[in-house]
Amino acid sequence: MNTTASITNKTLLKDTFFIVLGIITAAFGLESFLLPNSFIDGGATGISLLLTTISSLPLYVLIILVNIPFMVLAYKVIGKMFAIKTTIAILGLSLVLAFVHFPEITEDKLLVAVFGGFFLGAGIGLSVRGGSVLDGTEVLAIYLSRKLGTTIGDIIVLINILVFLAAAYLLSIETALYSMLTYLSASKTLDFVIDGIEEYTGVTIISQSNEEIRQMITEKMGRGITIYKGKGGYGTHGTQKDHDVIFTVITRLEIRKLNIEISKIDPKAFVVMHRINDTRGGMIKKRSL
Repeated sequence: MNTTASITNKTLLKDTFFIVLGIITAAFGLESFLLPNSFIDGGATGISLLLTTISSLPLYVLIILVNIPFMVLAYKVIGKMFAIKTTIAILGLSLVLAFVHFPEITEDKLLVAVFGGFFLGAGIGLSVRGGSVLDGTEVLAIYLSRKLGTTIGDIIVLINILVFLAAAYLLSIETALYSMLTYLSASKTLDFVIDGIEEYTGVTIISQSNEEIRQMITEKMGRGITIYKGKGGYGTHGTQKDHDVIFTVITRLEIRKLNIEISKIDPKAFVVMHRINDTRGGMIKKRSL
């Protein structure tokens, strides 16, 4: 029980740290870059920025009003704890925007678009690391993808197209174009904050030199492996041959090294790679959270 309580407390402290840091970072991006220059982002944050530009309502009020439906949806789609954390995070962002005032950094439109998106994306990514979101668009995308049978990415793209079209009509085409740069900067930063530089790649290897490749991965690269028993063939009359299938997980920084080492052992080895968002346990050197 003590061990379980200790893990729970550490997780809670870690989540709180990431959410608070995410709130401050996102608020800095909004107040120091985007808001003073009437730039917007995609999603619920972009809708809030757009509405505050064309109305007299302050951003800290609109952040809450726009995200209320997403907070309710989060409870139904993902779960109670996630909904509670998301509500606290969005309320926290609203309070920081209301009572903490960051100075305007620059009026250069390109710098505003790039760095405004950078800090906003970093803030949203940090909040995700803490188990919440500061922008409810992804919750809506998950819900609609289940209902409509489409991908989450397609829904997010569609929502953002509508937001940027509205920005082009209500503000200007130039502002909408710069805002698209903001969104791209924010989304790439968000991915980096969540995945980090150690983005994982799953590698499946089929070779006649399985033993040499196994030794190279485990001894030279220091990675764990899983070996499957498989059968292969070619064509309608191809004979099925039993062989070992090696599977391992590496970081993207190790891909080139692995390819070179495999080529040294068996240039004709069949290698398949695919991206993995996250891993747990095993021989993977996880980054410190």
